[in-house]
Amino acid sequence: MKHAVIVAHPSQNSFNLAVANAYCEAVRQRGHTPILRNLYRMGFDPRLQDGEIPRPGGFKPGEDVVAERAVIADADVFAFIYPLWFYAPPAILKGYIDRVFGMGFGYGPIQGGGNTQRLRGRQMISFSTSGAPTDWLKQEGAWSAIHNLFDGHFAAVCGLTCLDHVHFGETVPNLRADVVEARLAKVGETVGRLF
Repeated sequence: MKHAVIVAHPSQNSFNLAVANAYCEAVRQRGHTPILRNLYRMGFDPRLQDGEIPRPGGFKPGEDVVAERAVIADADVFAFIYPLWFYAPPAILKGYIDRVFGMGFGYGPIQGGGNTQRLRGRQMISFSTSGAPTDWLKQEGAWSAIHNLFDGHFAAVCGLTCLDHVHFGETVPNLRADVVEARLAKVGETVGRLF
């Protein structure tokens, strides 16, 4: 199996990148192939361009989008790893989804109207972090919003099966080493349980 591991955090020393690396190592141990896509290190441009918007007159994905789609085209699993800022994924991840998973990759048109799911039979998993406790996110409604829009709607539009969404609340600078170790072990345990 191939796993496109898409991480969205600007710091090279972030806990999010540590989660991505732990995920990559865990899938390697199972004989799977990870494809790490570090959006900030790649300098991915999240801005959807006017000519990329599907219209009756036609549209054309940007060259960077065509290249990125080629890299992840045969992925069996899409693993998204990101922090929640203002209760939402970073703009770079939203832009990546808008541009890369849009018309022609994640979904396509059906003659007569509607869309077809182009990633049916593939899977997705998410690992997110926040400075706020998980219970706070649930109390504020942020958790259900993320689940409905990202794990539910986005997955459904593309035909992806959402396997799990693991959230690490209270992720703050200078986490104790034992907390980091336990959380990274959970990433490995999740991979072991699902794959």
